[in-house]
Amino acid sequence: MRNFPKGATAIIVVLLIIVIDQIIKIWVKTNMALYESIEIASWFKIYFVENNGMAFGIEVIGKLFLSLFRIVAVGFIGYYLYLLVKKNFTHGYIASIALILAGAIGNIIDSVFYGEIFTASYPGHVASMVPFGNGYSSWLHGKVVDMFYFPLIEGTFPQWLPIWGGEDFLFFRPIFNFADSAITIGIALLLIFYRKTLTETMQKPNE
Repeated sequence: MRNFPKGATAIIVVLLIIVIDQIIKIWVKTNMALYESIEIASWFKIYFVENNGMAFGIEVIGKLFLSLFRIVAVGFIGYYLYLLVKKNFTHGYIASIALILAGAIGNIIDSVFYGEIFTASYPGHVASMVPFGNGYSSWLHGKVVDMFYFPLIEGTFPQWLPIWGGEDFLFFRPIFNFADSAITIGIALLLIFYRKTLTETMQKPNE
């Protein structure tokens, strides 16, 4: 592994994540109706939803701005990864950044192209792939496909609890996709194993 090219590590990680992410999304989009679910286990379901927002379905800003922001962010991350490879950083650190880059690209593909190449998904109707330009929306306005749902713990808060007493709760509520997972894992690796390296490179990225 020590002699394996650092650039190859970055390329393999990015391509592998993107390919897996898109295979899963295209299968879900063309085989499941919106809000349809497949129960894998009581704590894990494939539950098809779409969103206009960021990771885990968060929506805080306009769709066009978000799509453009993602593209710019990917450009910066890609250049940063290029510098890491050029300066011969460790495989682990490069792979962590590559995971984040790949995840971001995976969701950008949905935003940029899915509105152009798929018909709309809605309850009771499975979408299909169509010639470019005949889809449900315009370029940069596609919806991101999410499907992984882990309702690990369901219950009711005790009545004596302030504010939430008696209300139902669910953990883990967010629905996400493979690209989101790659981003989350990449960030977790950075924070756990490479926090010092990240800080140093952010302070002196071009040296």
